[in-house]
Amino acid sequence: MNKELIIKKLSLTKHVEGGYFGETYRSEGLIETDRENSSRSILTSIYYMLTDDRNIGYFHVNKSDIIHYFHGGSALTYLIIHPNGKLEKIKLGNDLLNGQVPQLIVRGGCYKATILEDGEYGLLGEAVAPGFDYIDMKIAKAEELSVKFPELMDEISEYIKK
Repeated sequence: MNKELIIKKLSLTKHVEGGYFGETYRSEGLIETDRENSSRSILTSIYYMLTDDRNIGYFHVNKSDIIHYFHGGSALTYLIIHPNGKLEKIKLGNDLLNGQVPQLIVRGGCYKATILEDGEYGLLGEAVAPGFDYIDMKIAKAEELSVKFPELMDEISEYIKK
């Protein structure tokens, strides 16, 4: 299978943070939150894919926790900046013997970037609760991250959307 076929079969479109996505589920059940647009779907789910020509999901932060599930292709590297400034690197993939994990939880409030370092594509799924809404996601700006995490800029700058 190749990236073009997956994009077509899963009806994926370009995502603002990089890569491709397609929403697969939005629950009809709603939950009240303390956020803007307070009624939210209880859960949403998407496919997300990075490809060799769109290989970075640039740093962004979400308010909700997100669970990432590896589906296929090449492993994906996650860079996660926790609110305390700790930078964590995790490989999402199926090679458990080499430290990869098939499932990853990124807590709301953490900045994250995703990188496809090798291969033609890496495909994953994401589940978000309460359900995803674009007003809960913010693409990181270099100025913002350089103030919050100046000691990390040399390591993260290429993964910040210009």
